[in-house]
Amino acid sequence: MPIFTGCATAVVTPFGTDGKFNYDAYEKLIEFQIANGADAIVSCGTTGETSTLSLEENLEVVRAAVAITKKRVPVIAGAGGNDTANCCEMGKLCIKAGADALMYVAPYYNKPTQRGLLAHYTTIAAAVDAPIVVYNIPGRCVVNISAKTLAELSKIPNIVATKEATGDFGQVAEIAERCGDRITIYSGNDDYILPILSLGGLGVISTTGNIAPQTMHDMVAKYLAGDLVGARELQLSILAMMRLLFAEGNPVGVKAALNLMGFGMGECRLPLAPLDEGLRNELAAEMRKFGLIK
Repeated sequence: MPIFTGCATAVVTPFGTDGKFNYDAYEKLIEFQIANGADAIVSCGTTGETSTLSLEENLEVVRAAVAITKKRVPVIAGAGGNDTANCCEMGKLCIKAGADALMYVAPYYNKPTQRGLLAHYTTIAAAVDAPIVVYNIPGRCVVNISAKTLAELSKIPNIVATKEATGDFGQVAEIAERCGDRITIYSGNDDYILPILSLGGLGVISTTGNIAPQTMHDMVAKYLAGDLVGARELQLSILAMMRLLFAEGNPVGVKAALNLMGFGMGECRLPLAPLDEGLRNELAAEMRKFGLIK
């Protein structure tokens, strides 16, 4: 049984003028997500700036997501890192906080071998009693989780899904071939959702969903219902805005976009700088075309 089908929005973490987590803004954003088609919430992922959150803040944000959603949609908590023991403890704390599932990015900086990756995820899976999404994003983590390694991991009952952000569709096809229905494949990039779906994927873990959750949900729903033309039209219609959202990295662009929409997300924590003013103006123009702001 998949954790979700459709769009899970990897929500941003809002900060107030004092630099602290802004619960009220988070509630407003998550309610917007649920009212507009989001099928799940990912708390404290890359888009949630988890690398700049302390342990206490991380858990505060996850608890807030659980309290706000009230089980209306699943909450997937990011619990990844580059220390396996800490990842195990973080996962236990997130589940205690009420998360429905955990997402673990590949260990970064250490550059483990495939044997190391296998041991890392196997150890975590034995330590936490929850469904696990493996997050493969070599562009940030340097290492790639091979299809062969994922096939071994898919034999572990609580490793149930992979978020694929490699851009390597040959590898995605091999994952589908090797893992079958033991693994749910989710797109990890917003600009190639349809190719992932064509290889058997069931959705996307999305940044763009922060500002356009209904579009992202509908894109998947149309494809899975057989409306390939409608799905393609939605994918192509939003590409220009996506490029601007990611022009200076994630979540710099999407926080700027949400602020333009009046959500009051604040700025990213350093070392991420605010979006360039020229890019902000281009993004605003594209958002107007899409009907997100006036």
